[in-house]
Amino acid sequence: MIMSDSFIKHYLDDSLVTFRAYKKMGEKAFAQVSDEEFFNALDEESNSIAVIIKHMTGNMRSRWTDFLTTDGEKPDRQRDMEFVITPETTREDLLKEWERGWALVFNALEPLQPADFEKKVSIRGEEHSIVEAINRQLTHYAYHVGQIVFLAKHFKSADWKTLSIPRNKSAEFAAYLAEKTKDAGPKGNRFDAVQDFIQESEVKEEN
Repeated sequence: MIMSDSFIKHYLDDSLVTFRAYKKMGEKAFAQVSDEEFFNALDEESNSIAVIIKHMTGNMRSRWTDFLTTDGEKPDRQRDMEFVITPETTREDLLKEWERGWALVFNALEPLQPADFEKKVSIRGEEHSIVEAINRQLTHYAYHVGQIVFLAKHFKSADWKTLSIPRNKSAEFAAYLAEKTKDAGPKGNRFDAVQDFIQESEVKEEN
């Protein structure tokens, strides 16, 4: 399949926006929980937020290190250990790894040029186009960020600060978007629109 340079640029830009949005969503979720909740699993078969972060960052190190030139499953990766939290592991440790992992994602993607999309990469020996490899990780991270959000919302219950359109405010949000686009200015980040709406709504309620 031949893709135009303009299509590739649009795809890559949108992928970067989406990766950053999910990073921000995860951070806004786990920022709301206590250290105890951060490490707490709902049952023996469930993963804590801490474990999910450790697994995601292990995946990121493996997939995005030397993205174009080596297999995405690195021989030194210990995937099973990504689901084990040792007693000495701290929240600060995991958040540092979170930042390092995402830095690898962006450092691998941002320099890509249209010519790179003609290449193939492998993951566990399976050949992928660049688009397939990016989509594979994008959906994987979205899946795990969704788990983080679910856990944080469960732990905070009534104290949860929503990251999506507030309940019973869909019509208001639609009107808000319509008003924002009236001037036909540059298209905003669709993922930030909800948070902007929530913040502006809170200010109006306080006044």
